[in-house]
Amino acid sequence: MSEDEMTELLASDGMLIKRPIVTDGQNVTVGFKEETFEETWK
Repeated sequence: MSEDEMTELLASDGMLIKRPIVTDGQNVTVGFKEETFEETWK
């Protein structure tokens, strides 16, 4: 499966992603701990 196909599949079915993964290309957070999220993305 290509990266584009994987991205399309994940985007089409939210149940395939167990935790929120947020990235801006330099920083990444996985899951949601409010303190960590605020510190990284403020």
